[in-house]
Amino acid sequence: MPKTSGFDEGRAHAIIAEHIGLEGPLLPILHAFNEEFGYIDDAAVPHIAAALNLSRAEVHGVLTFYHDFRRAPGGRHTLKICRAEACQSRGSEAVARRCLAKLGVGWHETTPDGELTIEPVYCLGLCASGPAALLDGEPLGLLDADRLGEAVQEVCEP
Repeated sequence: MPKTSGFDEGRAHAIIAEHIGLEGPLLPILHAFNEEFGYIDDAAVPHIAAALNLSRAEVHGVLTFYHDFRRAPGGRHTLKICRAEACQSRGSEAVARRCLAKLGVGWHETTPDGELTIEPVYCLGLCASGPAALLDGEPLGLLDADRLGEAVQEVCEP
């Protein structure tokens, strides 16, 4: 869960300063932004690029290459559904389709109430327990659509 919400230029510069001395600081800076703000605002890209003497295109390329970096605020909860081959062979695509349809969202989208963001992942290392997912970082295995729906309902409805 992010510590703050929204982009804060002063805090952004502090995060950059905290990580600038690391070898290969770009990824640690992006992870820190994700942790602090819950996403990496487009307004942060020029600041990061300037501090690291990189082009904005280079920062953008890294930002968009890795699926863990959000480019917009996410929901209060995050569901990551495995789409790797082992989980697919055990029915994860059908489970995911039913979940997305029930929630009325697509991949990388947040439910209209702001409660849940759905993300694809391409291996959780839970191959023997597939289909698998992470719900707010907690692993779920041997899923079917009903079990996944119950888990989502448990965290999203008080």
